[in-house]
Amino acid sequence: MTRRTKLIRLSVGRAVVRKTVTHYVPSGGSVLEINAGTGADALWLVKQGFRVHATDIADGMMTAIHSKIQASEMADRFTAQQLSFTQLEQTKYAPFDGVFSNFGGLNCISDPSIVARGVRYVLKPGGRVIWVIMPPICPWELAQVFRGHRRTATRRLRRGGVMANVRGAQVMTYYFTPRQIRQALSPDFRVESLRSFSLFCPPMYMQGFSRRFPRLTENLKRLDEHLGRLPLLNTWGDFFILTARYMKRPH
Repeated sequence: MTRRTKLIRLSVGRAVVRKTVTHYVPSGGSVLEINAGTGADALWLVKQGFRVHATDIADGMMTAIHSKIQASEMADRFTAQQLSFTQLEQTKYAPFDGVFSNFGGLNCISDPSIVARGVRYVLKPGGRVIWVIMPPICPWELAQVFRGHRRTATRRLRRGGVMANVRGAQVMTYYFTPRQIRQALSPDFRVESLRSFSLFCPPMYMQGFSRRFPRLTENLKRLDEHLGRLPLLNTWGDFFILTARYMKRPH
């Protein structure tokens, strides 16, 4: 893979998300990342001056995060805890300025309101949730029906969860609309931003398209940037990013 293709994949994925986090969380603020994976986003945020507490339930992910903490030599601002997103009331170092979940981590639970209730224990009044969720409608996946991949094309549309490959493991996955996430968060949260990405631009796992058509990929990325916030379009795509502010007033 060329350096140009790597940059394209980053620009349609992590760069969009990271820009959102740094925009809505105060400079130098504290972030709780749930489903932190290997800690790549957590480490990047720490390097930007944030204090980050990274959580994940998987042993392998925690091993990777702790390795990054040791290598970063910033343990005063980069901490970790093995914890499920259904147990947020046990989170250390709360409260936080932001609660962040990237790339569909919250699609691994059938009822996101369980996580939303836990967020109230760990988020400061006025703090934000920034959640990256997979919706039911992804045009690029729907288009796979024309290639004979009916199962891929329709998997997000099936009722209930479906088994999906997540980091090499088969995980039950559920797809949510922004409306469902709003309902899970209400009434204490006000949505401030909603945008899609990988709507026009192909999803990150479609590496072959980006390699073959780098210039077209760049143009499609620009369409995502310009149109991804528009009503209806901001509810489709490989992911949407929903940012909501916790409106509970301090006692």
